[in-house]
Amino acid sequence: MLYWLSNVLEHYFHGFHVFQYITLRAILSALTALLIAFVLGPIMIRRLTKHQIGQMVRDDGPQSHLSKSGTPTMGGAMIIIAIGISTLLWSDLANRFVWVVLVVTIGFGLIGFVDDYRKLVLKNSKGLPARWKYSLQSILALGVAIFLYHTASLPSETQLVIPFFKEVIIGLGPWFVLLTYFVIVGSSNAVNLTDGLDGLAILPSVLVAGALGVFAYLTGNVNFADYLLIPYVPGAGEMAIFCSALVGAGLGFLWFNTYPAQIFMGDVGSLALGAALGAVAVIVRQELVLFIMGGVFVMETVSVILQVGSFKLRGKRVFKMAPIHHHFELKGWPEPKVIVRFWIITFVLVLIGLGTLKLR
Repeated sequence: MLYWLSNVLEHYFHGFHVFQYITLRAILSALTALLIAFVLGPIMIRRLTKHQIGQMVRDDGPQSHLSKSGTPTMGGAMIIIAIGISTLLWSDLANRFVWVVLVVTIGFGLIGFVDDYRKLVLKNSKGLPARWKYSLQSILALGVAIFLYHTASLPSETQLVIPFFKEVIIGLGPWFVLLTYFVIVGSSNAVNLTDGLDGLAILPSVLVAGALGVFAYLTGNVNFADYLLIPYVPGAGEMAIFCSALVGAGLGFLWFNTYPAQIFMGDVGSLALGAALGAVAVIVRQELVLFIMGGVFVMETVSVILQVGSFKLRGKRVFKMAPIHHHFELKGWPEPKVIVRFWIITFVLVLIGLGTLKLR
C-alpha cells in the first residue's frame, strides 16, 4: 500500500524513489510489525484474561508447568495481525508470492484458531479433530502448491537445490506439488510441536525467518543469484519484506512470551508461523536448507515419532516424555536452560544454512 503510494509520489518528489529498495522496506517492515505487536500485546493480554481464555496444562507433564494454568493463550493472533498489516503496507501487492504467503499464514492461522477456540472457549479438550485439522491443512497446502506450479515462469522455480553442491539441481516437474505440500504441512506441525515452553518456538522461528529473508533477497536479484549459483526467481525478493515482518512481529511477541510468559501463541500462532516458513522456503527454493536451519523443529518432530512408534511396537518409551524439550525438563533441566540451549542450537544451524550460499 505504502509502496504503491511511493510510486505515485515519486513522480512529484524524486526522494520517494528510496522506497523502491527492498532493503529499506524490509527494515521498515520489521519496525512496523514490532510496533504493532508492542501495541497489541497488552490489549490482547487484558482481553484474553478478562474472558478467561487461558492455557490448560496436562497433569502428566512437568510439575513446574502447573503454575502456567490460566495464562492467556491465542496470542498468535497478534503475530498474524502484525505480519499482515506490515506486509500489506510495505510490499509490492502486485507480486503473487506476497499473496501466497499471506493466504498460507492466515489460512493456517484460522485452522489453529478453530482448534484453540474449541479447546479454550468451548472446553472441548480434543479441540479440532485431527482428521479435520490435517484435511484442512492438506487442502490449503495443495492449493498453494498447484498455484505455484502452474504460475511458474522459469524452470528454476520448480527445481530442487541440493545444499553444498554447485551444480546439483534436480528438476521436479509435477513432483514439485508433492514436495511443497509436505514442506508446508510438515513445517507447520513441527513448529506446533515445538511450542511447549516460554519463547521456545518463537525465537527459532524469528532466526529462520531472518535467514530466509536473506535467501529471498539474493534469489530475487539476478546478479547475486548468478554469482552465488542459486536459482533466480523473479519477484522472490519481496519475500524479504514478509520475512522482516515476521521477525519484527515475532520479537514483539517474545517481549510478552519470554519466561515467565504473560501470553502463549497457541495453535493459531504456531501453525501459521510454521506454514509461513515452509511457504517462503518453497518460493526461494531452499526446502533442504530450511530442514537444516529448522533442526530444532525437526528434532522435536522426530522425538514424537520415535516415542509413539516405540511405544506401539515395543510397549516402551524412548524419552521420559515427548516432545523432547519435556524430556530434558524431566531430567532436571530448568525451563530457561532448555529454552536458551535450543535457541543456541538454532543460531548455529541458521549460520550453517547461510553458509551453504558459499560452501559449494
